[in-house]
Amino acid sequence: MLSFRYNRAMSPGTPFTASVLAWYSRHARKDLPWHRSRDPYRVWVSEIMLQQTQVATVIPYFLRFVSAFPDIQALARAGQDSVLHHWTGLGYYSRARHLHRAAQQVCERNNGRLPDDLEGLCALPGIGRSTAAAILAFAYDQREPILDGNVKRVLARYHRIDGHLGTRATEAQLWEWADRHTPAERIADYTQAIMDLGATVCKRTPQCIECPVAASCAAHRDGVTADYPVPRPRRTKPEKSVAMLMIQDTTDRVLLEKRPDRGIWGGLWSLPECAVDADIATWCEHRLALVVDVEPPWPPLRHSFSHYHLDITPVPARKRGELPALMESPERVWYNPDSPGGRGLAAPVKRLIETLRTAS
Repeated sequence: MLSFRYNRAMSPGTPFTASVLAWYSRHARKDLPWHRSRDPYRVWVSEIMLQQTQVATVIPYFLRFVSAFPDIQALARAGQDSVLHHWTGLGYYSRARHLHRAAQQVCERNNGRLPDDLEGLCALPGIGRSTAAAILAFAYDQREPILDGNVKRVLARYHRIDGHLGTRATEAQLWEWADRHTPAERIADYTQAIMDLGATVCKRTPQCIECPVAASCAAHRDGVTADYPVPRPRRTKPEKSVAMLMIQDTTDRVLLEKRPDRGIWGGLWSLPECAVDADIATWCEHRLALVVDVEPPWPPLRHSFSHYHLDITPVPARKRGELPALMESPERVWYNPDSPGGRGLAAPVKRLIETLRTAS
């Protein structure tokens, strides 16, 4: 059996805890749409969306998503295209695929009830220890320490933890402090408070004058808040380049291909891609069985991922009008921008198609 906790004592917390909870009572966000009820499904969806995404960005996506998929059974029944369509623009699309797959697993194995224990939640796709702890706190009022990016920043500064984030030793220290500060009561309040403190006050550029624990913060005391958390060693992101082909037929529909489930934009619909220096007309004839008239490329644009930069050269092209249209398949469609339907598109692809539609 796995053990997830360093300290199982159910203490009332620490002076740090008391100060954070007092601050919460006056300042923290208490009316977020996913906290208006303790519905585990809504809490779970919100916590997945909030991974690496700010609250203000998440709110409209969350409201649309739970309107389309009001419960875990509805999400499990939905097609992947529909799920990704409602995620379009939120980024990190593996979160949506994991959410969808986890919903199916819960319905198949647990009668549609989200697990109410740490190990059960962590066994589901896309749920790590901190996300599971937040779900348990908000949905089930169970005491588990959390350690998302905002909380790491608060604790690394408050305790002046040396060692960059990501090392095992640093992670172990942070989890130990997170557990020590987590109280036995007001668990949901504390969990929201510590996350809000990191998101709104102890930001990358900290607002120490507004911080309820500044007087006892080691980094603030020593005047080194800018040095914590200790950053990971910087690595230069590699750069990749690709041509994205905006091929239209005689009715201005755009050719799209479905990407593999694994990799960037997994499961989304995208524009056909080839090397920037390829002979595009020849590539289209051989790869797509289409004869096209290629137009001058648009200026390149850059889309950055966490691990590399992608430089995209958009290239408009027209299918020869007298030739039959390419047959559609489960992996390739002619997409009507005026009637888009429920297909998930990567954000830069969606923008390119919208720009092309306006220009046509």
